[in-house]
Amino acid sequence: MIPIRDTQTAGSVAVVTRALIAVNVVVFLVQLTQGEAILRFNYFYGLVPARYTVERIAAHFSFGQQVFALLSFMFLHGGFLHLLGNMWSLYIFGDNVEDHLGPFRFLAFYLLCGLVSGLTHMLSNPMSNIPTVGASGAIAGVMGGYFLLFPSARVLTLVPIVFIPLFFEIPAFVFIGVWFLLQVLNATGGGQSAIAWWAHIGGFVAGMLLVRLSDRLPASGLSRRVKPLTAKRHTERLQVIRPAGEPDDPNLYGTVRITELEARRGATKLVNVPWGFHKRLLRVTVPPGISEGSRLRLRGLGRWTPDGHRGDLYLQVVYER
Repeated sequence: MIPIRDTQTAGSVAVVTRALIAVNVVVFLVQLTQGEAILRFNYFYGLVPARYTVERIAAHFSFGQQVFALLSFMFLHGGFLHLLGNMWSLYIFGDNVEDHLGPFRFLAFYLLCGLVSGLTHMLSNPMSNIPTVGASGAIAGVMGGYFLLFPSARVLTLVPIVFIPLFFEIPAFVFIGVWFLLQVLNATGGGQSAIAWWAHIGGFVAGMLLVRLSDRLPASGLSRRVKPLTAKRHTERLQVIRPAGEPDDPNLYGTVRITELEARRGATKLVNVPWGFHKRLLRVTVPPGISEGSRLRLRGLGRWTPDGHRGDLYLQVVYER
């Protein structure tokens, strides 16, 4: 199963989430330039528990270097697929958590989750001399926060069967809950693994706790001041609809969300619509100058009638403010 996106919309541009993705990519490119020195580079900037627990190893590092590694390890990655998987998960779940917390609190939240994940890994592997790298623990924290904040959201998931791509909507609490259960099973199953399972668990739990704590702290007002600057100019290109209609009506009805800017300029969206037992992506063109409440007609995507004909799908244009 490959998560494509979630159905929870965010009211602002996720500037911190995008910045974190950019920083991770830049750092990975720096890693690629290290050549044969990559092992030393990862040992110096990665999280190595033995650097903190074995005195003769710790003696080779200054206090500042030890502290910096607790931060820098979460921006390193072990390969392209490692980076891609982490950044894709951050892209899917990070924007909504950032929208809830605000950019400044989200940045602190992300770094604290990563720090807790690293400390959890150190407690579970105190004598390990192997560098641990990756944003997985911090992103696990983001998923933990999302799990509490948006349990009723759905995750559009790609399930490729042979060469046929099928799309299903899985409730977020199920998708993330199964993911967390797998982390626990792998962490407690024994045996050696190159994946820091306990770091994922620690980050996830930290994310849930920090979200609840953040909601109880008084607002500083900083996020409110920058909100006009981060307001969304475009809705998501990929949207999931849940069409409905009267039992005796062959036509189905749903909504497509756009901003007022997109209404003036026009837009192209991908909508996920019913198609047999699964869902199919279709391209929908929103013409420029369309007014709120207008309907777009998708022919032949309604219900089948007894005489073998099929109704249409009508999408009502809704402005997202």
